[in-house]
Amino acid sequence: MTGAERREQLLVVGRGLFAQKGFDGTSVEEVAARARVSKPVVYEHFGGKEGLYAVIVDREVRALLDALSSALDARAHPRVLLERTTLALLGYVEENTDGFRILVRDSPVAQTTGTFASLLGDVATQVEEMLADEFRRLGLSVDAAPMYAQMLVGMVALTGQWWLGSREPDKAVVAAHIVNLAWNGLSGMEPSPRLTPHAG
Repeated sequence: MTGAERREQLLVVGRGLFAQKGFDGTSVEEVAARARVSKPVVYEHFGGKEGLYAVIVDREVRALLDALSSALDARAHPRVLLERTTLALLGYVEENTDGFRILVRDSPVAQTTGTFASLLGDVATQVEEMLADEFRRLGLSVDAAPMYAQMLVGMVALTGQWWLGSREPDKAVVAAHIVNLAWNGLSGMEPSPRLTPHAG
């Protein structure tokens, strides 16, 4: 293997182990054994378990943020934005289960960025700007937009964590119910919610 191929192999092995056992439950010895290399090879590429973990978390954060950002098209109707963002997060959970498992755990690496909480904060900031525009249009207090952005992002993220374990019902059904609550509120919920044709 080339150095780049070996590095990629170690990232794949590490990702699987961190998802399965968490940071504390994973050792450099186990990463090396699964990759069929010696421990010094892991240290050479990443400086240790913390370095390997940090690269994996950074990759996952970028992948999820890219998926969510591409859904946040400010020209779309607010309901469609909500639907697309919800589907993007659930799609990431579905397609990158190991990555999502790693992200939702508390990061053991002392850092202020790269954690799931900081990622959700970045997304909430983008949502906040869109909500502020919509609040202005509706004559509502723009000062409340940050709070509502946190509510929306938190609702979707926590539901994603729950859905990670069950995968039932189908992703589109879960998304439709999230949007039903967020868009209609408890007093106006639809009995059989469905996504709009523009959502996906």
